[in-house]
Amino acid sequence: QVQVVESGGGLVQPGGSLRLSCAASGSMFAIYAMGWYRQGPGKQRELVAGITSGGVSNYADSVKGRFTISIDNAKKSVYLQMNSLKPEDTAVYYCNVAFSRGGAWGQGTQVTVSS
Repeated sequence: QVQVVESGGGLVQPGGSLRLSCAASGSMFAIYAMGWYRQGPGKQRELVAGITSGGVSNYADSVKGRFTISIDNAKKSVYLQMNSLKPEDTAVYYCNVAFSRGGAWGQGTQVTVSS
């Protein structure tokens, strides 16, 4: 009964910025961590950034210094601020939620970085 919904994707030029949002709802649960994954055309899904409920974060080397992940435990939401975007960042971005009763994925949101 858990719903995970992403938003904020779109088309942006190289060097531009986007902010992705993800909100979990539907059932009473405690969140352990939330994260963002992405899957580009012809590629496997990969971890972009993750964050625990305590605010400890980690990033893929390819996005360090450009992306920032944050969590709002009260809202059961996670955000990904993406700056200095590159064409290789183009992918469908998925939100994952790890909680006391298991885990859940969102439907994904498309990010396209192109001139």
